[in-house]
Amino acid sequence: MESSVTSPIKLPVVTTTTAAPGGEPVPALKPPVDPASLVHRQLLGGDFWRKIPAYRDIDEATFLDHKWQAKHTITRPDKLLEAVQELVSPEFIADVRDGFHRSPMSLRVSPYLLSLIDWSNPVADPLRRQFIPMGSRLLPDHPKLDLDSLHEQADAPVPGLTHRYPDKALFLALDTCPVYCRFCTRSYAVGIDTDQVEKVHLRPTQDRWERAFAYVASRPELEDIVISGGDAYNLRAEHIEAIGNRLLDMPNIRRMRFATKGPAVMPQKILTDDAWFSALVGVVERGRKLHKEVVLHTHFNHPSELTEITQRAMNRLFSAGVFVRNQSVLQRGVNDTPEAMRLLIKRMSYLNVHAYYVYVHDLVKGVEDLRTTVDTAIELEKQVRGLTAGFNTPTFVVDAPGGGGKRDCHSFEHYNRETGISVYRSPNVNADAHYLYFDPIHLLPEAGQKRWADPAEHDVMVREAIAAARDRRR
Repeated sequence: MESSVTSPIKLPVVTTTTAAPGGEPVPALKPPVDPASLVHRQLLGGDFWRKIPAYRDIDEATFLDHKWQAKHTITRPDKLLEAVQELVSPEFIADVRDGFHRSPMSLRVSPYLLSLIDWSNPVADPLRRQFIPMGSRLLPDHPKLDLDSLHEQADAPVPGLTHRYPDKALFLALDTCPVYCRFCTRSYAVGIDTDQVEKVHLRPTQDRWERAFAYVASRPELEDIVISGGDAYNLRAEHIEAIGNRLLDMPNIRRMRFATKGPAVMPQKILTDDAWFSALVGVVERGRKLHKEVVLHTHFNHPSELTEITQRAMNRLFSAGVFVRNQSVLQRGVNDTPEAMRLLIKRMSYLNVHAYYVYVHDLVKGVEDLRTTVDTAIELEKQVRGLTAGFNTPTFVVDAPGGGGKRDCHSFEHYNRETGISVYRSPNVNADAHYLYFDPIHLLPEAGQKRWADPAEHDVMVREAIAAARDRRR
């Protein structure tokens, strides 16, 4: 019987380098990294806000005061343009005025956020794109767009409470935010009425909250509640305590998430609003004693949104035992390149913010210029996978229009890249339904754009997509 011979294992060549203490050589498998690759650690600091004429004389203590930030938050287009008029052209000012006239969202921009925009090139700046519309950049809405594209109101047993997933509910505690994003998926409710949208108001009234609490307590399958709005940042300290403790008292509730854009647009509140901070920490600590999870969910979209002030705020949350997760929205010209997304993920990881989701942009009125394709999301997920630890790597999802909930972007039943229609199923929401997402028409190949230009083709393309999805399952 012949003996089998196993090929020897080839070990990597080990080079040596010199360690700093003592000069002893240590083994190394890779050459030293280029310091430029650690750019995620380079956070904007100093008194950067002084470049804005309106804030030229503001000292650090004042700029870090959350009350000053809130008081000087800009809510009128003329006031915003007045603050930066020395930095921009008259043409830009006219363009922005037109943009706000056509926007579904009202204006609300904090001094901190305004200071982070690159006013030497505001047209291309990724933060300007998210918060300040330019009329010349707006595109026609997709013909399949619905103002409440996720059908949150259709899944609301009581006003402001969406119950879609079996064990989770979304509690919209209020309808205001510290800033208003152009791309808000709740433009049907958030903020004041605009020239384009008359809002569904979800004011923070005790009667409405009691109806929501009663429903949650009556459904034993509910274990997970997201407290959002609007924005939990705009809840008073006593509201944080009242909502948090009321839900913690319910035996069925095991998990709770306070959702806020705040750390990205006004981190000063975490540093100087001690009452709000203590209320949040108190609910987190009580939850821990009850063996229930209470965390903070936030919303960074671009690496420029994370500064040394952000780091101080995140350090305070971390020291107090508050776990922070992030949900980004994929946007054209903001974070739709591998370079921008990699830097965002690495910078968040550096500040103990865990990347959770990246949403393919919802079909939202007035922001077609920001939407991207499902293909873009799929490619970006490939590019960032393996960049860092899995628990710091986001899942790229489509929040399926029509109420299908979040689906992995690559889990479609069918995707026609010519028409831009992707079809998803959501067995835990409705096993028999098909949910369709539509890529922006202007990013489709010419043949697809031509079909969408003909209204008679719209329903034909939808039927074709659903038929193809059904054929795949046979």
